[in-house]
Amino acid sequence: MEQHTDGFAQTELPYQVRIENFEGPLDLLLHLIKKSEINIYDIPIAMIAQQYLEYVEAMKELNLNVAGEFLVMAATLLQIKSKMLLPADEAAEDEEDGPDPREELVRRLLEYKTYKEAARQLDGQEKMWRDIFSREPGPPVEVESDETLLDNVSLFDLVDALNGIMQRNPGKKLIEIIPDNLTVRERMNVILETLEGKDSVAFAALFEESCHRLVIIVTFLALLELIRLRVARVFQGETFGPILVSRAFSLVPDPAELDDSDAEWRGT
Repeated sequence: MEQHTDGFAQTELPYQVRIENFEGPLDLLLHLIKKSEINIYDIPIAMIAQQYLEYVEAMKELNLNVAGEFLVMAATLLQIKSKMLLPADEAAEDEEDGPDPREELVRRLLEYKTYKEAARQLDGQEKMWRDIFSREPGPPVEVESDETLLDNVSLFDLVDALNGIMQRNPGKKLIEIIPDNLTVRERMNVILETLEGKDSVAFAALFEESCHRLVIIVTFLALLELIRLRVARVFQGETFGPILVSRAFSLVPDPAELDDSDAEWRGT
């Protein structure tokens, strides 16, 4: 850990979570369109491109591993933006070489949105059939799907909520102490202890005792790892309601899997 003259304890965060395990660039675009209440058939590219780049930077700050496809989409948005800024004559000449890039983007978004909605419906039907035609009684273990573990809540909803928490905790205390044992594994145990015996806990409550940005970020990464391992579930009890976290009915993760993920995060 590095000690700076201004009294702040600074350290480089050695963990990374792979975003593609949760969401992709099209999910981010759909999130931005929904959040800004934009007509998907008339996307204001300049605004969406700016918001998209801000999210990518925010995810990098949270030490989320931004996959190459996110950067490809960023380049695509900037290319579309530059073409839409061309004078009318030049734009007309450019369109002769192929379709409007924005139309292709809209087509991809609509197709992806249709696919996600169909997958959600199939998942609901599968659960219904499973309840109706249940198998013979067995061990009381239920493994939920990734869609269920992020029920009506996306990774980007969590990033939005976390940004709000970090803005309320700017880390401007004169003396800040970072625990020497601050690890993703340690924060995972803290989260599980917090959830023990409770139906659910507010997402924000997981960070109430943390005022240091590093502790907040490591806690967030720990929550994502619990979701990936199907140990925790994140959902909204009602539309526009607070984000809630609960234990998920799942098999206890193999300790070797935890060790592997720790090594993957720590890098070198």
